[in-house]
Amino acid sequence: MQRMIVTYDNGAPDRIEVRQNIPKGGESRVIDLKGVGRRSIRKIDFWYDTKGWLNGKADVTLFGMK
Repeated sequence: MQRMIVTYDNGAPDRIEVRQNIPKGGESRVIDLKGVGRRSIRKIDFWYDTKGWLNGKADVTLFGMK
């Protein structure tokens, strides 16, 4: 995973560099967002490359806490 771009309800984007190789079934580090509790998230775009063509595309699951 190279990066993710979090877009808040007010339209402000937050570009977060992840730069982490996540193995199949693995997890990234915990990522704290700026202004937690004061902003709502509209969308999150993930920028990543899937390794190993025979395994198909990666599945990404997002968990969040308020």
